[in-house]
Amino acid sequence: MVVKAAGLVIYRKLAGSKIEFLLLQASYPPYHWTPPKGHVDPGEDEWKAAIRETKEEANIAKEQLTIHEDCHETLFYEAKGKPKSVKYWLALLNNPDDVSLSHEHQNWKWCELEDAIKIADYAEMGNLLRKFAGWLSAKQ
Repeated sequence: MVVKAAGLVIYRKLAGSKIEFLLLQASYPPYHWTPPKGHVDPGEDEWKAAIRETKEEANIAKEQLTIHEDCHETLFYEAKGKPKSVKYWLALLNNPDDVSLSHEHQNWKWCELEDAIKIADYAEMGNLLRKFAGWLSAKQ
């Protein structure tokens, strides 16, 4: 049985064509950094879970975002000995100051692509961030 989760890869635009991605640091070991995400609850789909988890973890509501519904990717990996899938959509935070954390996270930061890849520290997330950055570049 695959454990399903979902989230949003949130970015902000800076001067010029620079973008930064939002990463949250877990408040439990190994204190990993990821975009806002969480488990799909019974009765909800991945889309609803992504919206709910982003609100719960970063206090960012759907209305504060421009979600690129046509830009999404699902990662597959093993967590705690079980297969897991996490579906992410790309989303622009309209006002980049609108971030506050839940108890599940102890820190957050905005990172340019290469820093985000280093901090997230696993290959699948790096590939996802590169793909989403490429999608944004193609749209500009």
